[in-house]
Amino acid sequence: MAMGITIQAASALAGVNIIFLLALSGVWLRNYRTFRTPLVLGLVAFSAVMLVENALAVYFFFTMQSLYSGDPHVQQAVLVLRGLQLVAIAFLTYVTMR
Repeated sequence: MAMGITIQAASALAGVNIIFLLALSGVWLRNYRTFRTPLVLGLVAFSAVMLVENALAVYFFFTMQSLYSGDPHVQQAVLVLRGLQLVAIAFLTYVTMR
């Protein structure tokens, strides 16, 4: 069964989220090694959890297509949620890299 365009877009957004989160993780790990503060450790933990969540989302998009293919409203909701997550992570990446 072919993956619909909406789920393909959601997969792409999850992939972009993973790229941003890898960059953030690198910066925050380096900062944690330097400063050893609980706040930075919390940011490292946040990025690790979000990386796992996005990786699992991509895995499920490709292996459990039947979960998402039944209802176009579910597909649209998944796409909107991935898009909102991308906006949040993009802002966080922007301010962290500055």
